[in-house]
Amino acid sequence: MTSPVLDVSAPLGTDVSAPLGAALDLFGDGFTRDPYPWLDALRAESPVHFDAGTGLWLVSRHRDIRQVLLTPEDYLPDNAQNAVSPLPFGALRVLARAGFNLPVALANNGTDSHPGLRRVVTRFFNAQRVSAALPVIERIADELLDGVRERFDTSGRCDLFTTFAQVLPCRVLMELLGIEGVAPATLIRWSDASLELFWGRPTPERQLELAELVAEFHRWLTATVSDGAARPGSFVRALTGHRLPDGERLDVGTAVAACFFVFIAGQSTTGQLIATVLRHALTEPGIWARAAAEDDLPRAWVEEVLRREPPVTSWRRVTARPVELGGAQLPEGAQLLLLLLGSGSDPAVFDAPERLCPHRANVRQHLAFGVGRHRCPGASLARTEAAVALRAAARRLPSARLSPSADDLMLGLLSFRAPLRVTVERA
Repeated sequence: MTSPVLDVSAPLGTDVSAPLGAALDLFGDGFTRDPYPWLDALRAESPVHFDAGTGLWLVSRHRDIRQVLLTPEDYLPDNAQNAVSPLPFGALRVLARAGFNLPVALANNGTDSHPGLRRVVTRFFNAQRVSAALPVIERIADELLDGVRERFDTSGRCDLFTTFAQVLPCRVLMELLGIEGVAPATLIRWSDASLELFWGRPTPERQLELAELVAEFHRWLTATVSDGAARPGSFVRALTGHRLPDGERLDVGTAVAACFFVFIAGQSTTGQLIATVLRHALTEPGIWARAAAEDDLPRAWVEEVLRREPPVTSWRRVTARPVELGGAQLPEGAQLLLLLLGSGSDPAVFDAPERLCPHRANVRQHLAFGVGRHRCPGASLARTEAAVALRAAARRLPSARLSPSADDLMLGLLSFRAPLRVTVERA
């Protein structure tokens, strides 16, 4: 495919030089289905590119993204969780009635409270905890695949996203964090609604529907944090017992904000990763069979998919002062979109980046989980769950192939991209 020509219109007074042409639509069907020609063009022609449609500066080169993430004094996380699309009055009223408020906690926290809160989270997701949880992950995967195999044997067809990839990380998270009083399907519905409302471009009518679900989620989180009934050893109990740098106990609002972030990131994005891993393994010749037979292949495959096609496609930052980045002069307050999806295909770092090559020597240089103080604390768990999911599915469904009639419907939010269906049938 020929690389598109970019529209590089910018605010008055900014210093940008690049070819003018057709507008890039980050929410458009073309970009969602095949973003790579656009990402290649951005890196080559306009590595720090102002997107008039979103008001964001798109940063696409690996070295520039790494510089931003490792210089938090110049690039703040304050906008990390801001709504991408303005919310209409009706949706705002629904959220206000629920007391919805997300004070700085984790992803959007650049204050001195962040390290302590991060330590609370990391305690539940460190390598030792994940290693100890491996039997739990394998047990849940097998339980889910019992149902998948039954459907597959009966009808010869099954969707691995809704029956397996989406559910596995939710159930694992609930066990590891001691989440009680909610059904996995409800937590998934709340999480997906939150992603679409704050990172999507839904219609005003859809925003109102989503706001109702997000309000339900927030009310449940607030009640869970406030009632003091969380069991000892649970994530909520750890948060409510945490003390801030000034010695004060963590307030309910900040604890709710931390739960909101962790409960979504810990299951929705991992489900998206698993779906992407499975779909690519089913389409790349020989990988499905190798994943069942070779012990080290699933982890290597997961790492390579993370490099090329991470489910979290971007992070946002805002400049704390005027800076120069990738040849562009940015004013204080410039809103940046760090294109993690494009950085993993940067030919300056990765040879033949368009090819999925398990055991690539430098694959861990990818930025799918970020780098620096805000690096994803759940990286080890996500890697492990995706590898277990691939191995288990390939072993339990050896005759599965991606259905030729399967649609390629994709989740296409500002910072999240993944297949919404992984339909398999008997080969």
